[in-house]
Amino acid sequence: MGSCRSLGCCCQRRFQSNILVNVKYCFNMKKVISMLMLAATVTAGAQAQQLLRSTPAAEKVSEDGIEAYKKAVEESGQQLHSFMIVRHGKVVAEQYYGDNAADKPHVMFSVSKTFTATAIGFAVQEKLLKLDDKVIKFFPDDLPAEVSPNLAALEIRHLLTMSVGQEVEPNVNAGGTQRWERVFLETPITHAPGTRFLYNSIASYMLSSIIQKVTGKTIFDYLTPRLFKPLQIDGARWESNAQGVNFGGWGLFIKTEDMAKMGQFIMQKGRWKNKQLISKEWIADATSSHIKQPPQWMKPDADQTQSDWAQGYGYQMWRCRFGAVRADGKDGQFIIIIPDKDAVVTTTANIQNMQEEINLIWKHILPALN
Repeated sequence: MGSCRSLGCCCQRRFQSNILVNVKYCFNMKKVISMLMLAATVTAGAQAQQLLRSTPAAEKVSEDGIEAYKKAVEESGQQLHSFMIVRHGKVVAEQYYGDNAADKPHVMFSVSKTFTATAIGFAVQEKLLKLDDKVIKFFPDDLPAEVSPNLAALEIRHLLTMSVGQEVEPNVNAGGTQRWERVFLETPITHAPGTRFLYNSIASYMLSSIIQKVTGKTIFDYLTPRLFKPLQIDGARWESNAQGVNFGGWGLFIKTEDMAKMGQFIMQKGRWKNKQLISKEWIADATSSHIKQPPQWMKPDADQTQSDWAQGYGYQMWRCRFGAVRADGKDGQFIIIIPDKDAVVTTTANIQNMQEEINLIWKHILPALN
């Protein structure tokens, strides 16, 4: 007799009396498999859901301004890898250069720090720690023989605001077996914590280590259900040292659109899809200036009003001109949040002069938002 084959179903019809039964069976199997395929499609879409797309005109953004920015980038010779502009929560412009692509995670360098600070915010919200907790209490086995008064006074908030007071940043070996916590705690704290801005990526690592201490999870695993999954940031990864602690201050890889999602999350004061993930008070505190940078952080030929590195520092975030705030990574990785314009601008790049890069955004994109 004949056979029925559909979507992998094979119904052998040996007797005429079984035809109706087998045809019905094949039909039902086809229906079930179709439903499963539809469910898989919906699930896959949910896992990689993008921000809504719109046009510049619809969101009152000047297309001429966007084109002027693209032309200025090209004429400057800056090695931009990607940019994305979000207005009113919708993507109005994006571009990828060279072999960079929308689905390709990019190294974040110190943009990672903003995610680390957000993990601290979640831990505070869950009452796992407090900002005035002393750092030494988390590392009793890594303390030097003599704990200085400055080390004893060091708090989590000082790690967040780059105000540890170490004149020399701790020297760690990324590939070695040394305990970075011990190296950090043994490095002299020259200035009283909270009194001077001294950039310190190992302080950010210490925040990651503290999260791992109080949760039993890496900062990446801790953030996954609290931030990455709700924002549907997929394909991310975070590098670790030999002790299995995520670097905290660097080492995160995410996509350009994921950066924009993080910026929009901050713009929305910790709210995502009608759910308050982290308190708006935390976001307000994290994006406020807690300490000012010294003059050496400005360009030699610029005054304070012209530098985006002299507007104050929050919790692992930089204040900018024009009322903006940013996550900032080496070589031109930016998440720039502009609350007054309800806009987020993200870039990935390999650019040495980062002030020049951000100047083009202020010159061309900012006016385009008017």
